[in-house]
Amino acid sequence: MNKIGGALLNYLIKGLLIVLPIALSIYIVIWAVTTVDSWLNVNNILGVDPRTGGSRNIPGLGLALVVTLILVAGIFVTNFVTEPMYNWFTRWMNRLPGLNFIYSSIKDLTEAFVGDEKKFNHPVLVELNGDIKRIGFLTQNDLASIGLPGECVVYFPFSYSFAGQVCVVTKDKVKELNMSAAEAMKLVVSGGVSHISTPL
Repeated sequence: MNKIGGALLNYLIKGLLIVLPIALSIYIVIWAVTTVDSWLNVNNILGVDPRTGGSRNIPGLGLALVVTLILVAGIFVTNFVTEPMYNWFTRWMNRLPGLNFIYSSIKDLTEAFVGDEKKFNHPVLVELNGDIKRIGFLTQNDLASIGLPGECVVYFPFSYSFAGQVCVVTKDKVKELNMSAAEAMKLVVSGGVSHISTPL
């Protein structure tokens, strides 16, 4: 009887390992689609369904609209906006009180993950007090301009969170990691349980 119970428990755990990630992924996608749809309320433009009396609803229409707008903006900026025009727009945004802080912060955070000037692309291992080490990303390699020669800035993301911590450390405590930035981020965010692939 104990063997049957153990076998059933084993099957239950293995099934959970398969079903739970799939279910959570589907839930997150559905949540993102319905949330964007409710924010934009695009479906009201389609009018009323005569059969139900409610507004016509096309799931994902809002999300598709957002993706399309971002794609069109990328095509427009790439092919029609020159660097002087972009620099003029950036200077104009930086002159607006209040808005310049929000715009520049979001712009810097976005560019840290995507684009030609990604900042979180240099995973490092930092030696802390004792034998403890932390995985982070080198974001500023030289702080001599602010009177901190030999120091650097490392960003430490938190596990199971989008937040993180910025620390100034001496360069001799920083060691480069032989892994991609994506693998390092996944390893930290997953709490260290993510599989580490062997470098080629």
